[in-house]
Amino acid sequence: VQLQATGGGLVQAGGSLRLSCAASGRTFSAYAIGWFRQAPGKEREFVAAINWTGFRTYADAVKGRFAISRDNAKNTVYLQMNSLKSEDSAVYYCAAKISYISDSPSGYPYWGQGTLVTVSS
Repeated sequence: VQLQATGGGLVQAGGSLRLSCAASGRTFSAYAIGWFRQAPGKEREFVAAINWTGFRTYADAVKGRFAISRDNAKNTVYLQMNSLKSEDSAVYYCAAKISYISDSPSGYPYWGQGTLVTVSS
């Protein structure tokens, strides 16, 4: 599966952005999709993930502010980001794996190219 993440940009603190992860392939619905982010000088960290049933999980840092969803008919997963903070600034990546969710980057064999989110304070 090939992934393309879009929707990043510059936003003021407290604002919102919606990221999209578009996937190729006819078996998209079978994949769990995760969002990760990486800030300069930091390790890549888990943000949110959704499996084929729609089950969702979030990192503590984004709970209540971010929402992940998927539209299997469009082969797309979304990450709605609200109440953005400066510490949310990072390159955001979407990743795919078969079957169950994982919060570890090493569990995902397929990655998109990343989209930059910058939150100004």
